[in-house]
This record gives sequence, C-alpha cells and structure tokens, in this order.
Amino acid sequence: MDKSRDASLSIDEALIAEGTAQLNNEIKVLENWLAELESVKSDDTETLAARKSYTDMLTSRRDMLNSLSEHGLSQREPSLGGPSS
Repeated sequence: MDKSRDASLSIDEALIAEGTAQLNNEIKVLENWLAELESVKSDDTETLAARKSYTDMLTSRRDMLNSLSEHGLSQREPSLGGPSS
C-alpha cells in the first residue's frame, strides 16, 4: 500500500511541476502582451477590451499558480494529527 501511495504522490508531484511550468509560461506571455498594449497607448474600444481580457486572464493564471503551489506544499507535508504509516 505504501508503494501505491508513493507512486501516486510521485505522479501528483510530476503533474504539479508540469502545471506550474505551463502556468509560468502563460503568465510570461500575458505579461508581454500587456506590455505591448501599454506601449501602444491607445484607448480605443478594442484595445481597452483586450487589456481587460488579458489582465483578467493574468489574474486567473496567478491565482491558479498560487493554488497549485499550495496544493503541492500540502502534498509534501505530513498530515498533522493523522495516523502514521
């Protein structure tokens, strides 16, 4: 049973690492897009909508990254007060 749990944790850690890398890449792309929009300094409706959309996506990705990081930390920490194997 411990081998199964160890394998599961190993898979979880790999998925967390992969997800973290993906989110970090998406965050960089969104930050670059926002920087490009800022350099244009246009306030037309299309630019404003794009800026809001990219800002919302960036906030969402950062929230997901924080949640994923917290989940990864909780997976590595032994549970407090639980039975030990």
